[in-house]
Amino acid sequence: MGASVTAGMQMLAAHPCIPACKQVLGSTSALSAFGRALSTRTGFTSCSKLRSAGPLISSNCKRVVVRAMSQRGAQGLPIDLTGKRAFIAGIADDNGYGWAIAKSLAAAGAEILVGTWVPALNIFETSLRRGKFDESRKLPDGSLMEIAKVYPLDAVYDTPEDVPEEVKANKRYAGASNWTVKEVAETVKNDFGSIDILVHSLANGPEVTKPLLETSRKGYLAAISASSYSFISLLQHFLPIMNPGGATISLTYIASERIIPGYGGGMSSAKAALESDTRVLAYEAGRKGKIRVNTISAGPLGSRAAKAIGFIDRMIDYSFVNAPLQKELLADEVGNTAAFLVSPLASAITGSTIYVDNGLNTMGLALDSPTLTM
Repeated sequence: MGASVTAGMQMLAAHPCIPACKQVLGSTSALSAFGRALSTRTGFTSCSKLRSAGPLISSNCKRVVVRAMSQRGAQGLPIDLTGKRAFIAGIADDNGYGWAIAKSLAAAGAEILVGTWVPALNIFETSLRRGKFDESRKLPDGSLMEIAKVYPLDAVYDTPEDVPEEVKANKRYAGASNWTVKEVAETVKNDFGSIDILVHSLANGPEVTKPLLETSRKGYLAAISASSYSFISLLQHFLPIMNPGGATISLTYIASERIIPGYGGGMSSAKAALESDTRVLAYEAGRKGKIRVNTISAGPLGSRAAKAIGFIDRMIDYSFVNAPLQKELLADEVGNTAAFLVSPLASAITGSTIYVDNGLNTMGLALDSPTLTM
């Protein structure tokens, strides 16, 4: 269950009050122009138009507020990742959270590098080359997201010595080289020197459809290896080439702390480990390299990877009915959160699990439970 994606985002940092003093803005028409300027694109999506000047006017506001905002120009409080380089592990198509995160980072100005599971590499690169992803590559400004380089990656193996002979001989790995975590980190260093952002969008549980009581030791450890230890390995090998002040993001799920029947095979355990590791690694990577470490607990998305669970559509329906925000969860909402978390705007946030699930994690009662209608 590799991990995949889609994207977009909206940020308007409007102050609660904007002085309308004529000596500052000149006239009501000037204020309207100021409002139009604020509603221009920020690099993600067009900001909502200001309906009128009325609600924004306050005679109590100080002139310094206008000066502070005008210094930022028309962008308000933008997420700017210009000059930053991101490596995103776990993109194999254009239909998942990894892809959405890539698009949001690209829309903010970051250079995008991708690590793709070796058996899926040829299909992904061919689809990319033939334009099959062009529609989903579109950024808010109309341009297409550019991927600087795609690397073969199997994050289950740390070094070439860890790869079993049967995997080396597997025809799905034929023609690919330097795809263990250590080798990929070394290749990225040789190609680009350093990165600023590391994204872990990887998960796999070969026995995910089995109840935990029926999960084998091999299946359980495979889920832990691919879904949580892989993040430790990636950070371990990429940390030496990450610029101070950089940030990492991984993806988790509420099954780490709540019972989700059907999400088995040790996957709930793997997500719990990932969240615990996030806190420990925040300390270790923060002290060692001034790197921030956070994870996003995302709500259910009907990606190709998620369909391996077998009941993802029911989970999406359940979330829609029971979450505080009764709306579809979009992949770009997760992408936008990731862009914020790796940006300077989140410079004091680390070791955190951030929920992006329309608030479903806060609920203690299923509103559509039959017991409520009895």
